[in-house]
Amino acid sequence: MFYIINMERKKGMKQGFIKTAAVTPKIKVADPAYNAGVICERMEEAYAKGAKIIVFPELCLTGYTCGDLFLQQFLLEESCTWLLKITEATCGKDALVMVGLPMERDGKLYNVAAVLWNGNILGLVPKANIPSYAEFYEGRHFSEGNQEPVYIRLAGKSIPFGTNILFECETMHGLTIGCEICEDLWVANSPGTSHAMMGATVIANLSASNETVGKDEYRELLVKSSSARLICGYIYTSAGEGESTQDLVFGGHNLIAENGIILVQTKRFRCEAIYGDIDVQRILSERRRMGTFGRAPQTVYQKVPFRLNISENKLERTFQRMPFVPSDEEMRNKRCEEILSIQSYGLKKRYEHTGLFTAVIGVSGGLDSTLALLVTVRTFDLLGLPRKGIIAVTMPCFGTTDRTYDNACKLAHALGTTLEKVEIREAVEIHFRDIGQSPQTHDVTYENAQARERTQVLMDIANRRNGLVIGTGDMSELALGWATYNGDHMSMYGVNVGVPKTLVRHLVRYYSDTCGDRALSEVLTDVLDTPVSPELLPPVDGVIVQKTEDLVGPYELHDFFLYYMLRCGFPPAKIYRAAKIAFAGFYDEEIILHWLKTFYRRFFQQQFKRSCLPDGPKVGSVALSPRGDLRMPSDASAKLWLEEVEKLE
Repeated sequence: MFYIINMERKKGMKQGFIKTAAVTPKIKVADPAYNAGVICERMEEAYAKGAKIIVFPELCLTGYTCGDLFLQQFLLEESCTWLLKITEATCGKDALVMVGLPMERDGKLYNVAAVLWNGNILGLVPKANIPSYAEFYEGRHFSEGNQEPVYIRLAGKSIPFGTNILFECETMHGLTIGCEICEDLWVANSPGTSHAMMGATVIANLSASNETVGKDEYRELLVKSSSARLICGYIYTSAGEGESTQDLVFGGHNLIAENGIILVQTKRFRCEAIYGDIDVQRILSERRRMGTFGRAPQTVYQKVPFRLNISENKLERTFQRMPFVPSDEEMRNKRCEEILSIQSYGLKKRYEHTGLFTAVIGVSGGLDSTLALLVTVRTFDLLGLPRKGIIAVTMPCFGTTDRTYDNACKLAHALGTTLEKVEIREAVEIHFRDIGQSPQTHDVTYENAQARERTQVLMDIANRRNGLVIGTGDMSELALGWATYNGDHMSMYGVNVGVPKTLVRHLVRYYSDTCGDRALSEVLTDVLDTPVSPELLPPVDGVIVQKTEDLVGPYELHDFFLYYMLRCGFPPAKIYRAAKIAFAGFYDEEIILHWLKTFYRRFFQQQFKRSCLPDGPKVGSVALSPRGDLRMPSDASAKLWLEEVEKLE
């Protein structure tokens, strides 16, 4: 059985995406026949667009604003009659549908969500929390719902009735749906919390939330925070036009969220449907990662099975090309300031602990060493230490160009640090002679000998000056192993180890824009315009010929792969699908696939370098420290991942 389930999941899971819909129909108060017709029309529209979970508002079959008409037996009977007709309309429909209505049980009236599938009522979930404050008078009509499910008879069938019902999809691994109604979200101990603890990955909320000034912002905050705290998808559907405006106005504010992110929401005061692709795989990945997610409550739950044919629908959601870099400028600037502070305060603690007053940094005129130097300057300013205690060492050799050398010197002077120049060409040539390496053979030995000589120089200067060698390598280089083992791979504190390459550029630009020093800004701007290169091969006519991204691939692709592999737990096929969406118009599919294969190969091969990584601060949700986020064996096989990539070719 386990094997069969896995085969189904592989064939039809859409990499864990489930298309959901939050639909607000324009109803008529106390007219179940009309409302049922509108609900069926909107259900057909949502189904035609590929929605597999379709959620309508609270009490939408009658209208939320019926008032004392809820006490009329005739209205209640008609409501149930038209519910059965809506249920019939779901026959042959490959979707789970939720509709709100009033329902009587044992002489009490309940505000209920009916969960419908393929001509069946799978369950009736009553509202648990009945508001009777401010503009709400639900306690006049409705009773609080029972938690432990009981069975009621409806149309000759026994149907579970209670808040503690979950709806579990047998054909999509991990898709379990819980339901709560409006006020249930706003209370301190929401039913959704219990649902999530019992395995619900998606919470649907049927709501009739009226509009007051500023309420939409709070509503959005609640939905975002609930989806984040419960690590779930959240579908919030609210009543809109057609409800009585005798005392209240309903705006139809619909939201679909996932893990604290609003995927999509409507503009208010429109009767609209919104569609969002919730990623169940990612939700499960987050829960596996978070060991404190929670303990199941000591209460009785019933799980009701259903089945969906999960097809390959076009995704409504998008993927940011640079997931480490906020697209909003204000947020990006705030993030840059925060990261620079984390880096500098991390280094500050190391200096306070050691009692040293000197920093040694190899400056190349490239982005990474520039960022490390800027961070060190901020650290010394925080400590009240003179910047002259920062030794910026430039070590020109075979591949150094005038442009990068000049920028390194200008940068050191503009920041008020001490510049030292150490020519390493002769030392490297002697080393070549000692080991029998021809200077005309431009192989990996030729390149790495320079990197290791530079590290030796930095370490020995630090010993002589009683200082620390500050590492410059960034997280993207560590992910790819694009560092010389015991060369630039090694330092006494690596300030950039938590910063991906795509973010390094924005940090340097932010510093340039905010430093208030024109000369420094000009140097930083030219550093930003310089191609990324280790400069280990001789230039041609003074121009850099060894460009990193020509060799290992574009860093924006690799950072994308890294984020969705480690942070989101995406498998190769899913990363490829997301990358095709994110980079459409930027890279051909063949190029994306080529570099994806390179990424996996290098990521696994180069783990041994990360296993002995120097100390350095984590700054974001992804980190590669062997003492922190990535406890990965150095000899783990990449076979499973590479074979999956090859299947995509």
